Amino acid sequence: MHKLVRSGVAAAGLVVALTLGGCGGGDSGDDSGKDKSSGAPAPSASEDAGGDEAAPDATTTADSLEGSWAGMTEGKAVALSVKEGKAALIADEHICQGAVEDMGGEPMLSLKCADGNTDRTMGSIDSNDGKTLVLSWEGGTKDSLAKTDPGKLPDELPTGIPAP
Repeated sequence: MHKLVRSGVAAAGLVVALTLGGCGGGDSGDDSGKDKSSGAPAPSASEDAGGDEAAPDATTTADSLEGSWAGMTEGKAVALSVKEGKAALIADEHICQGAVEDMGGEPMLSLKCADGNTDRTMGSIDSNDGKTLVLSWEGGTKDSLAKTDPGKLPDELPTGIPAP
């Protein structure tokens, strides 16, 4: 069964990669005259003011979400891939895609699932240390995902098949 889960996560990662590959279509290739900004968000007013509010963790930026993340939530594989502000997620047999959006100075995931599921459509970043990403979804679910190297699954996922 664990090998089946690992295979399922690998398949989910492939679907995420293919989904994101289709997100950037339609580029005419004519970028002349366009401003090439870094894509880094501008500091918010609360960060500039130096007030009593705690500034967001420096790793909580849209750029820090880039890459592939995978983990298990309630015994089911969850895979998230973020590239150039576009996001794709596979969780609990649902395939969702959308974008990383700035919501009041904080990046959030805004997704729409192909089957209409709403469990993971608006997600806030609880923490991100570059290795582990913790997301809280408006639907009540909380995911803890590990950053994956391209083409690899995190070590935390089960790999053995249990004996009957």
